[in-house]
Amino acid sequence: MPGSLESRYIRFEVINGKNLRLSSYRIPAGIYVFVNVDSRRHWKSAISVLSSDESVAWGNVVTLSSHTSPTLSVEIRASYEADRMLGSGEVIGELQMSWDELLDHGDEPFDLSFPPVRGVRPSLTLKAAVIHACDDQDGALSDSLVDCRISRDTDAGHAQFVKYVTSEDVSHLNAAVEHFQLVLDQCPVSHSDHATALTNLAWARLIGYIRNDLQDVDATISLFRDALALRPQRHPDHSLSLNNLTEALNWRHDKKGTAADIREAAQLYHELLPLCPEGTYLRSIAAGANGVDYVIGGCNDLPKDASDEGIHLRRVVLELCPLGHQLRPRALDELAKAVEARFDQHGIIDDLDTSIQLGREAVSLCPEGHSNRDHYLNNLAYSLVSRFNHQGKPNDLDEAISLHEEALCLRPVGHKSRDLSLDNLGGAFIARFNKRGDIDDITRAISLYREALMLRPPEHPHRDNTLSNLAVALQARYNRLDVSEDLNEAIDLYRESLRLNRHDNAQRHRTLHNLSSVLCSCFTQTQENEDVEEAITLCQESLAALSSLHPDRYFSHMRLQVAYLSRYDILHDPADLSLAIENFRLGSRHPTQGFPQRIIQAYNWTVAAEQHGHALEAYSTFFELLDAHLATRSSATSRREAAASFYYARTLPVDAASCAIRCDNLQHAVELMEQGRGQQWSLASRLRTPVEDLESANPNLAHKYLELSKCVSDAAQSSATITDRAAADRAATEYRRLTRQWEAAVAEIRDLRAFSRFLLPPLYEDLQAAARQGPVIILIASQYLCSAIIVPTSGDPHHVPLPSVALAELNNLKDRFARAIRHASIMGPKQPRNDLIVLLRTVWDVIILPIVNVLQHDLKLKLHSRIWLCPTAAFTSIPLHAAHPFRTNPDGSKEPCLEDLYICSYTPTLSALVRSRQGMKKRVTPSFVTVGQGQPGGGKGKALLAVDSELELVHKLVPATANRTTISGDAATRAGALEALQENTWVHLACHGKQDPVQPYDSHFVMKDEHLTLLDIMERDIPNAEFAFLSACHTAVGDEETPDEVIHLAAGLQFAGFKSVVGTLWEVDDAVAKHVVKAFYTNMFENLKDGGAMDCTKAAWALNRATHAVKTKVPLEQRMVFIHIASSSA
Repeated sequence: MPGSLESRYIRFEVINGKNLRLSSYRIPAGIYVFVNVDSRRHWKSAISVLSSDESVAWGNVVTLSSHTSPTLSVEIRASYEADRMLGSGEVIGELQMSWDELLDHGDEPFDLSFPPVRGVRPSLTLKAAVIHACDDQDGALSDSLVDCRISRDTDAGHAQFVKYVTSEDVSHLNAAVEHFQLVLDQCPVSHSDHATALTNLAWARLIGYIRNDLQDVDATISLFRDALALRPQRHPDHSLSLNNLTEALNWRHDKKGTAADIREAAQLYHELLPLCPEGTYLRSIAAGANGVDYVIGGCNDLPKDASDEGIHLRRVVLELCPLGHQLRPRALDELAKAVEARFDQHGIIDDLDTSIQLGREAVSLCPEGHSNRDHYLNNLAYSLVSRFNHQGKPNDLDEAISLHEEALCLRPVGHKSRDLSLDNLGGAFIARFNKRGDIDDITRAISLYREALMLRPPEHPHRDNTLSNLAVALQARYNRLDVSEDLNEAIDLYRESLRLNRHDNAQRHRTLHNLSSVLCSCFTQTQENEDVEEAITLCQESLAALSSLHPDRYFSHMRLQVAYLSRYDILHDPADLSLAIENFRLGSRHPTQGFPQRIIQAYNWTVAAEQHGHALEAYSTFFELLDAHLATRSSATSRREAAASFYYARTLPVDAASCAIRCDNLQHAVELMEQGRGQQWSLASRLRTPVEDLESANPNLAHKYLELSKCVSDAAQSSATITDRAAADRAATEYRRLTRQWEAAVAEIRDLRAFSRFLLPPLYEDLQAAARQGPVIILIASQYLCSAIIVPTSGDPHHVPLPSVALAELNNLKDRFARAIRHASIMGPKQPRNDLIVLLRTVWDVIILPIVNVLQHDLKLKLHSRIWLCPTAAFTSIPLHAAHPFRTNPDGSKEPCLEDLYICSYTPTLSALVRSRQGMKKRVTPSFVTVGQGQPGGGKGKALLAVDSELELVHKLVPATANRTTISGDAATRAGALEALQENTWVHLACHGKQDPVQPYDSHFVMKDEHLTLLDIMERDIPNAEFAFLSACHTAVGDEETPDEVIHLAAGLQFAGFKSVVGTLWEVDDAVAKHVVKAFYTNMFENLKDGGAMDCTKAAWALNRATHAVKTKVPLEQRMVFIHIASSSA
């Protein structure tokens, strides 16, 4: 080998190390290589982070001189400080070797193996080569380590600690602790090595505690805490101190089961893991089975905690379980249960939605065959039933039953959790029975509960729950079938459940108020006073057990009002009636219970109050709750479905108005009628409310409101097309979030002096603006009375009793009209319509004549003045505008009919009329489009042969000054028609029209390809639109189920922005309709030759003249079919 011992210079490179395992099991800050050249000179590599595979990469190079010593020492050491190092750290391996041995591998890398540590041999990959002499060949070498007492004691402590770990001789532990304590004594709080001294002592004590050689772990944890406090965020050793403290907390939890320790450890790991790069040894230990996985398991075993702190912990645990982590499903499930428990306490629907979203993810991570799928299916289904009970969405209940049934199949006879699935599935069937009334559901529920009860013998901890649930099912069946055995068994079961129930049981209050309910049923049978007295006491006890905002207080109030009302019906004590009304009020206004339950309570309140007086508050409460409930639904379709579920309350708007009439409060009658009717349109129109006045008063707030209105509207439209249930849940949550922001903006607007009633139900003085151009006649068809209210241009409303009309006769009249119209459609054009004449004469005599008398004699209304008819309930299906005496005066003249006396229009609500007139303030250059589809294609209806000639006729009659276009044939598609509606101010539609009686929003015009639906039209905002003529069938008649919502095509066009609409009440004969169309447009545009402007406010007058003009050409039913809706002049 070239050169002599005195003159060789060696280039020494440390490339990497493998199997670098520590005897002490402690996690190092890094690993370094230490080379001793002689007693005075040494070299130390960089401290590099240990990888998860126990390897280190260095790539450090140094030039060494061999002339001072024949050998050198190579050591691998662990440093426990990434910042300032105290002592030399722990020795992993040490070898003495000669320079020749080092240079024996040429210029190639070679491995140097060290003695085994914990079963593996550490090794270094090195490279050494002789180089030429350099000026400063020893420049990279340092003098020997400073020989100070602190360093000596620290190194001695590490050495003794390693001996303890490998030998388990406690004397070495005591020696290590003694050395580390001496170091700490020399490093006061202000010393730069104080944190290191604390950590070394604490670690030795912790291992002694783990091996049961030391007992005081609390002091050890305090040492770790003090060290962490001295190593804040961004300190190089912060992550190591975090890990040390978590390990100590984990071990104390393991030995003592202290819940606070595992909670704190979770929070610390949540902070630690982001600080640990992937692939590092620290990360592998922290994220391993004895690190974060142990903490996750410990947290998952903690009792359910619905507090904000408990839920925060569950969220932290979930974040410790990223996608792919085996414990993520359990973490999702535990968080879901915690937020649902908070919902149970406070009734915040966002919590329940969150629980369901988490439950869906947990189920998705456990496909068929997964051992825990049944558990997550059961919990998700339970949450869905809770949401159904709170919000009343039928899809939730159907999905829940399906999931519960799947879970039950996965829990066959003998499965440890079969009783739970039986119990929960029974609850879902009860919920569906209460909703749909299918007796098979309650029978199935009872069967499931009886099987569950067999699996829960007297010593079972949850037997009381099943006893109570079975009692609920039997009580429900008793309420339907009135079998006394069910009632008696339910009482016995409730009593046994209470006997088994501890007083601190979280569900005891439910058994109390349910037992109260069955005792009230007994009281109504037996009139035994002790039954109702006990019922009242039980409810009061259940209320006392609940916080003021607990959602279940609603049920206690509900049962209390039943008890008080039952006793009042027997004993007639006015105090009981007052207490019943108060509990109606408290229950229906309880803020944390879901709207469906409170709406039911408010409805029952109206029924009871009608029998005993004081009903106006009940009606107002019902409308407020229903309005708030519908506002939570994002789409028009879902709002209508929600409203239709309260089908039994569909008469409440007219009943409320009749109640106010009976109380001699006509203004309030008008207000209640308006509040209760047309809620679908009122809710939808909120997002389109004009804000010109607000823009003048506060432009920034107006802009904020408009932006939020658009966001809410966009969210509603996008959610309507979502079919995936999980995505629909997320969309519903987002819709509620936006709605809350929108509501906050509305509240801010109401704080302005001039806008205190912004978007609130209008008062009478607001509604009277609808009568500015002529009186509005509201026709009320209630079970209590049928009458009319005339809202005049100024002054108080006028009541017009209709003593000859009762609701039954009105419904009969409606049905007779439907039959007469059908019969007339198959008669020849010249045949007399005797049935219709008789019916129209009846309408004149018993309904319209009393109204005309008030108009003529009390209001002094001039001949041919404008009037608006606002029919309700059964009145909506009667052609009031066509009322006719068909009689001759003594002088030979014909007695005038309604349309001889006045120009009639209809309006669905007074608010709709006010809104349409607000839109008349801005006028633009008119454009007129005719849209016709006479050949809709197979399966869409018969060909309409007169459509093309009707379009040509209209085109000729429209003034040449207007921008005229025609869309027909293949061009008359859904998209083409929508574009025409949006781009033109005047529209004439000639095609098939279809009113859908089941889903009125699917009512449609038949186009060439797809239907143009009412929902399509509603989603458009066409503020410059003016007039639409709907020459199609059934465009101005609502559905049978909710006639007071007036959901039809003509109303949809009015909502979209058209100020004036001509629609139809029944089927149109296109062959004769063109005569009415011609007469209408001739009158509409008769004065435009002199340069006048097209004026949509003339539509009612033009239609009136047209129907008079075609009497000899068009049969009676085809003249009556056309009606005018909405505006007058601006």
